[in-house]
Amino acid sequence: MRPPSTRRQFLVSTGLTALAATAGCVSSGSTGSAGENGTETTTTTPTETATPSSTPESLDNWLSDANGYDGEPYRYGPAARPTIMVGAETDEGLAFDPPVFEVPPETYVRWDWTGHGGQQNVVALDGTFDSGRTNAQPGTQYHFVFEETGEYRYVSEPHRDDGMKGAVIVKEPPKSGNSKVDEWLAHASNFDGSISDRTDTATATVTAGAEGNGGQFAFDPPALKITTGTTVRWDWTGKGGPHNIVSRGDGPLDSDLVVDEGSAYEHTFEKTGTYLYSCKPHEGLGMRGTVVVE
Repeated sequence: MRPPSTRRQFLVSTGLTALAATAGCVSSGSTGSAGENGTETTTTTPTETATPSSTPESLDNWLSDANGYDGEPYRYGPAARPTIMVGAETDEGLAFDPPVFEVPPETYVRWDWTGHGGQQNVVALDGTFDSGRTNAQPGTQYHFVFEETGEYRYVSEPHRDDGMKGAVIVKEPPKSGNSKVDEWLAHASNFDGSISDRTDTATATVTAGAEGNGGQFAFDPPALKITTGTTVRWDWTGKGGPHNIVSRGDGPLDSDLVVDEGSAYEHTFEKTGTYLYSCKPHEGLGMRGTVVVE
């Protein structure tokens, strides 16, 4: 993996103390730092710590001791502008929150300092991005635009050995061939580009509260294909808190918000089309679904 051809990054902080601490940040590329007059200055200084990884260790193995990581990357779709918390407190120790996430190319990502744990920074192991000197000021921000696909591993140098590490996975969103489905489900971590075909059945079942999106916040399957006259039944697992089934816009789906295992909601689709829906309380997490009626 090679670093992006254009590096756009910026570190800002609240308060004059933080501004003084961050002025003159170092990076393996061109770094902008905020001066007291609000202008951006540029310093080109090679970093001593952001060196490329010399071993072909798998990403999963490298993340095995990452604080706060449950094994599932958090997915952001096109046009999202993720904010990652620096110094989040977990049972394992200080962490990035979320520690691992997936974004499409050309995504603007921002890191926000919580102020927990003292001095922190954000440094890619291969030198792609580097927030510069460590900073303990809450409200400090750093951003980077990821332009090329790849896996970017990074750490907070003061707490690297304690498990404060993360990764950014940059890849194209899954494609099913149905642009409406793909755009809507780009945020759903359990969508892999496939549409489950139930055109040969009179009734199709979807699980509400399935594993995904960082917990029990998914529909399974997220994308379903049926024929007119088919009844779709959503069955609640009772996990992930209360869920509902609500159409995007003026669609026909509108269930109650329920939490009990064994609850169900049904709708018979009489007209062709692509129907988008979500669980309203967890839509932002990626709990979304589609029904394609042929």
